[in-house]
Amino acid sequence: MSENSLEEFEKVSCSVQITPDTIVKVAHLARLAIPENRVYSYTLIIGDILNLVAQMNAVNTDGIEPLLNPLDATQLLRADEVTETNQRELYQSVAPRVEEGLYLVPKVIE
Repeated sequence: MSENSLEEFEKVSCSVQITPDTIVKVAHLARLAIPENRVYSYTLIIGDILNLVAQMNAVNTDGIEPLLNPLDATQLLRADEVTETNQRELYQSVAPRVEEGLYLVPKVIE
């Protein structure tokens, strides 16, 4: 572990207490290998993340309705109406094999 990261760690004031020992324990439980020289930098990073979460939890959200749709838009749908005439017999007139309005194709699965 480098002296610089140790000094930086000692300067940080966290409302959420996370220690290098906690990082090592959690890494062991998660079966993650953390290099010893990175423990303090991970402690700082995770401490910053937890402090951000604590700040967001501290915001008063009483009376604010959750946002269900970020666009808050509705999808405009057209009426489901037939707009083309049935041309099945014209299309099937050029097919090699047709039976009762269905295209007959070679068997693929044996």
